[in-house]
Order: sequence, then C-alpha cells, then structure tokens
Amino acid sequence: MKHVIKCSLVAAALGFVLAGCSNNIVSMDNNHQVNDLRDLDHDGVIEAREQCAKSAVGAEVDNNGCGSQSEYIVRRDLHINFANDSAVVEPQYQGQIAKLADFMKQYPASKVMIEGHTSKAGSNDYNMVLSQRRAENVATDLEHQFGISANRIKAIGYGYTHLLDTGMSEEANQKNRRIVASVSGLDRKINYKWNIYANS
Repeated sequence: MKHVIKCSLVAAALGFVLAGCSNNIVSMDNNHQVNDLRDLDHDGVIEAREQCAKSAVGAEVDNNGCGSQSEYIVRRDLHINFANDSAVVEPQYQGQIAKLADFMKQYPASKVMIEGHTSKAGSNDYNMVLSQRRAENVATDLEHQFGISANRIKAIGYGYTHLLDTGMSEEANQKNRRIVASVSGLDRKINYKWNIYANS
C-alpha cells in the first residue's frame, strides 16, 4: 500500500507549516523493505547501520552502534606445557605470561579473564578441577610474579565444555588443552587474543 502526503493539506489541517515536507511517495509494503531494521544487541541502533555488533548491554554508543570503549578480542598463542596431572607452571614458561603482563601494563584500565580448558580425556569432574587449578596458577603468577593487581584478574575453569575440536585424536586433544587470556577494557581495537596451550 502506498501513501502520498501533501504539505499544503497537512499545513492547512494542522494550522502550521510542516518543515521539510514533500510529495514523495513512501512505500509501506514490507516486501520492498531492503534494510535490516532489527536491533540484535539492543543498543538502539538497527542492524542496517550497525558497525560494532554485540555491544555491552547499557553501554553508550554512537549512531553506528560503537562505544568509546569496547571489549576487543586480542589474539596471540602462548604455549605452556604442564606435567601429567599437574597444574604447576614451570619456570621456563614464565616468559609467556610476562608478555601478557607487559601488554596489560601498557593499558592500565584493562582486565583479564584467564580461562582454563582441557581435552576430553578423563572425567568431566576431573577436568573441571584441573582446568580451574591451571587457570588460577596462571592468574597467581600474573599477580605475584609480574605485578598485575588481583582486582584486574579473574580465573575460571571450563574443563572440556568449550572444545575447539570434538575429535579424540592427539591433535584434537592438543587443540583443546589450552588457557585463554581474554583482555578487556582496551581503549582501541587491537588484534590479539592469548591462547596458552597445555599438555593434558
């Protein structure tokens, strides 16, 4: 269905001049709607104009859906091998955590979530505990060895609930045995995310 609005008729009926009015035909037919009018991240900006998807709920955003500060993904692989049934971070791997600490010192407002992940080998309960211990040990080293405040660090173990590879091969197990350090609170986009891989 199409509607035509004429300025003269509207102005006469309402008793005032309607600025910017025209005789353009506006289509109300949904079949002709080509823009995505949904707001999937509930930030008040439609998808057709969205440039920063998945905004944090309640965050202030501009007309493109972007905030002045956003949680950006940071990607870098750090390899730490743990002994069998151990969550001890051996001294030779401290340099890997030092890189993360140095990065966080460059951005004093940043925080980090240390996420522990395991392969499917072993029971769910065992892997949950193991992944939590490893995450906590990396977090402890980050604090005590490299001076990052505890209130900037959180640790959580996911066991094998977030698998990268659902296979049971050794290659799949190696992919899944990891610690991910996800840094947030950055004031600009940086393309890094830390993945610290373990042996079991």
